[in-house]
Amino acid sequence: MKRSLGVCYYPEHWPQSVWEYDARRMASAGLKWVRIGEFAWSRLEPSEGCNEFDWLDTAIDVLGQNGLSVILGTPTATPPRWMIDKHPDMLAQDRSGRPRKFGSRRHYCFSSQSYLQECRKIVTKLARRYGKNKWIHAWQIDNEYGCHDTTLSYSDAAKQAFRDWLGQKYQSISALNDAWGNSFWSMTYDNFGQVDLPNLTVTEPNPAHVMDFRRFSSEQLSRFNRVQTDILRQYTSADLLHNYMGREVGFDHYDVGQDLDIASWDSYPIGFLSDRLEASPEHRLAYVNQGDPDMQAFHHDLYRSVGRGRWWVMEQQPGPVNWAPFNPAPLPGMVRLWSWEAFAHGAEAVCYFRWRQLPHGQEQMHAGLLRADDQPTEAMSEIAQIAEELSLFPDVDTVTSDVALVFDYESAWAWNTQPQGQDFDYFRLCFCFYRALRRAGLSVDIVSASDNALDQYAVIFAPGLMTIPSQFPRAENGFAGTVVFGPRTNLKDEKFHTKVPLGPAIPKLDIITKFVESLPPNASIDLNGGGQVLHWFEALEGGADVSLRTIDGRPVIASHDQTHYLAGWLNSEGLDRVVELVCKQSNIQIQKMPEGVRRRETNQAIFTFNYTNAPVSLDGQSIPAAGVAWKKAKAN
Repeated sequence: MKRSLGVCYYPEHWPQSVWEYDARRMASAGLKWVRIGEFAWSRLEPSEGCNEFDWLDTAIDVLGQNGLSVILGTPTATPPRWMIDKHPDMLAQDRSGRPRKFGSRRHYCFSSQSYLQECRKIVTKLARRYGKNKWIHAWQIDNEYGCHDTTLSYSDAAKQAFRDWLGQKYQSISALNDAWGNSFWSMTYDNFGQVDLPNLTVTEPNPAHVMDFRRFSSEQLSRFNRVQTDILRQYTSADLLHNYMGREVGFDHYDVGQDLDIASWDSYPIGFLSDRLEASPEHRLAYVNQGDPDMQAFHHDLYRSVGRGRWWVMEQQPGPVNWAPFNPAPLPGMVRLWSWEAFAHGAEAVCYFRWRQLPHGQEQMHAGLLRADDQPTEAMSEIAQIAEELSLFPDVDTVTSDVALVFDYESAWAWNTQPQGQDFDYFRLCFCFYRALRRAGLSVDIVSASDNALDQYAVIFAPGLMTIPSQFPRAENGFAGTVVFGPRTNLKDEKFHTKVPLGPAIPKLDIITKFVESLPPNASIDLNGGGQVLHWFEALEGGADVSLRTIDGRPVIASHDQTHYLAGWLNSEGLDRVVELVCKQSNIQIQKMPEGVRRRETNQAIFTFNYTNAPVSLDGQSIPAAGVAWKKAKAN
C-alpha cells in the first residue's frame, strides 16, 4: 500500500475565508489526509436538536476539491454544555466520588445510558449526511480513549451497570462469593444489589473485585465504541479507526480493535520521554530533543498488532508540545526520522498535529506545521523532504519477525491491582524486554497472548503474563520454537487466585516458586557473570536445568529443552545476556547496536535510525545525527 502524509485541522477555529488557502497549502506540502471534526459537537449542535452542518459541508468540500482525503471524527469526546444540564448523570466520577466536570474534554461516563443515546443520535445524523460523501475516506471514532484517566468511572450509572454485569457473569451471589474469596475479612454478600464499586474502602479493596471492575470497565468502553461502529457500518464503506495513546493500558485495545479497520495512535516522543517513561537523568538528557529510541517503535509494533496489520500515526509531534512537565524542541531531522520509523514499522499514513498553532484554549503552546502568524515551522521543510522521498521510494511492507513479544492488557491490570512492589509495572517490564531485543539489532512483533499464529515465531517472550492461555504454543503441542516465560508468569488463575504451589505451573518444566520478593529501588542481586536482578525475584526449586544463577548460586533461568523461565526482572546487562543466550539457541543472528541506533527490516529495505545527536557509522553507512539510512533488504 502506498504510504502517505496527513495533518489534523480544525476549520471551526478559523474563519471560512482561510479554508481554501489552507487546503491549497496542505496539498502543495505533499499532504494527503486531513482529520477534522472530532471536537466540534458544540458547533454541530449548539442547542438540543438544532444542527448546523452547513459549515462542515463547506469545509469537507473545500478540502476534497483540493485533492485531500478527509478523516471525519465523531465528536463524542467533547459533549456540549447543554447536554450536562439535560443529563447531569452522564458525568463520570473519580475514585473519590467527585464528578469530572465540564470545562475540558472526555467528561462522560461510558456506563451512562442517557449519554450513549445522545451519541447514537449525533453519530446517526453524521453517518446519514456524510456516509457516502466522496471526499471522506475514513472515520475516527471518538478521540483518545482512556486519556486523562477516564476508563474507570465510579458513578451511580457505573455502579448499576457493574451489578448487572456481575449478575450475568456469575448468575448467583454464591458463585461470586466463591470466585472473589469473600470468606476473607467477612466480605460475603447476600445479593448483587449489595456490591459496591471498589473505591473509598478503608484499606485496599478485594483484588478480585478490582479485577472484575477493570474487566467490566474495559467492556463498557468497547461497547461504547461498538455502538458507533455499528451505526457507521450501515451508511459507509470507508475505513473506521480510533487514535489510541502511548502507554495507556486501562482497557483492552485488542478488543476495541476487533470493531475497527485500522488502529492509529498519537506519537509524541519528546513529551513521552518527559511524562511517561522511567529513565535516568543521564538518559533523559541524552535524548531530550529526540525522544527515547524505543518508545515510538514499541507502540508502532503494538498498534500494528491491534489493527491486525493496518495502522497509522494519527498525531505525530512536529515541534514542542504543551502538556508534558518540560517541552523541548526536536532536533533538526527528528520529524523526518520519526516519520520514516513509522513507515518502516508498517504505517500506512503519518499525520501531524496540528496544521496551525492556536492562540487560545488549553493547547496554545502546542506547535503546529504553521505558527499562529501563518509562517511555516521547522517541521515543514522536513515534511516536504519526506513527501519527495515517498514519491521516489518503493512501498515498504513489514515482514514477520523471528521474535515475538507478548503484550497482554489483563496482565497489566493484574499487576496494577496487586503489584507486591511499589515500582512493579507491567508495561515497564515488557518495554525492558523490547529494548533489549532492539539493542540486539532485532525486529520484533508484538502480539496478544491469544493470537492464533504464535507458532510462526522462532522465539516468543512472555514476561509477566498473568495466566497462560490453554492454546499458547508449547513443545508438547508440537511447537518447535523457543518460549521465554517470566518473571511473574502464570502466577494467577482467572479468578485472580494465586496458584498453588506458587507458580509458574508450566508443563514439563520441573520448578515451583517457594516465595517471591520485591526489591526496593536501592537494592539489587548480582548475577554470576554480569548483570543484576532488580525490582522482583522468585526463589525457584526443582529439577529443571539452570543456565543462569545469581552470584550466590540461586537459579535465575530454569529450562527444559526450549522452554525457559526467568525468575527475576533483570537490568539491561542481564537482559542482553538472556537475549543472546536464547537467540544463539534458536540460530538467530544478532548484532549489537551502537548506543541510540536502531534497526528495522522490511520486505524491501533495512532501515537504520540514529537517535543520537552525533553522526554514527554502521555497516559501511554514515548516518548523521537524527538521521535515517536504508539499504536493500537481504534476499529471502
